[in-house]
Order: sequence, then structure tokens, then C-alpha cells
Amino acid sequence: MADDDLLRAVEKFAQTLEASGMPRMAARVFAYVLAEDSDRYTASDLAEGLRVSPAAISGAVRFLLDAKLLFKEREPGMRSDLYRVYDEDVWSTIMTARVAVLDDFVRGIDEAIALIGAERRGGRRLLETREFFDFMHAETVQMMQRWAEHRKTLLS
Repeated sequence: MADDDLLRAVEKFAQTLEASGMPRMAARVFAYVLAEDSDRYTASDLAEGLRVSPAAISGAVRFLLDAKLLFKEREPGMRSDLYRVYDEDVWSTIMTARVAVLDDFVRGIDEAIALIGAERRGGRRLLETREFFDFMHAETVQMMQRWAEHRKTLLS
């Protein structure tokens, strides 16, 4: 694929990601990592591939790492961090990492409920929020199991 075609594809998908609330540069980096053929990237690789300054990449990468959409690695002897998605099952890896984020939400909500009490209006909303995240956790785990079974049929 020609670089210009790749960048057009990246920009189209990045616009969709941006419309869903992702910051523009993070959307571009994530779309690039999904669409480009390499398996790991330095910040320099990303800047060069997207034709932007290296400074534009750092905040985007930080956002994607925090969101568990991108993962960081180090190779012995390398000075630069490497960023990647996992080809083996990109979305299962991302969603499974996000399950831990749901657990963090529940812990934070539990602390808030303990401070204000469950009997108050806000406490009741927090309880419902906790139940929602518990539900999302269980559903995500089950969905990933169903996805693994479905994925097997795609690969056979």
C-alpha cells in the first residue's frame, strides 16, 4: 500500500475515532498502528509515519497507554520505548486490559460510597453506578469468551 493511501485510510478511521471522543492525535496514532504493517513502533517511527513532529506523538501515546489501547515494551539495549497492539487478537487484548479498569472504577466507587453513605440520593446513584460496572465486568468477561470461540471459526 502506498504511503499516501495508508495515510488516507488512517485519517478516515481517525475521524471516526475522534467523533467518538478520542483526542485527534491519539486517534491518528491508534489508527496508524492498526493499519500499518509493522508490529512495534518507536515514537520516532510514529512521527515519521504520520508526518508530524515527535512532540505531537508523546501526548497521544500517553493517552493510548492510559486507555489500554496501546502497550509499551522495551528491548534490551534499546534506548527508545516500543509501542504496539497485539496482532494475535488485537481487540481481545484491549478489552481484557479494560476489565482491570472496570475493577478500578468499582474500588473508587466503593470508597466514595463509604464516605457519603448509601442512604443519600448521591449514594444511591453511586450504588447503581457500581452495579453497572459490576455488570459490565461480568458481561465483558463472558463476551471475550464468546469472541474467542467465534474467532476460532474465523481462523479455520
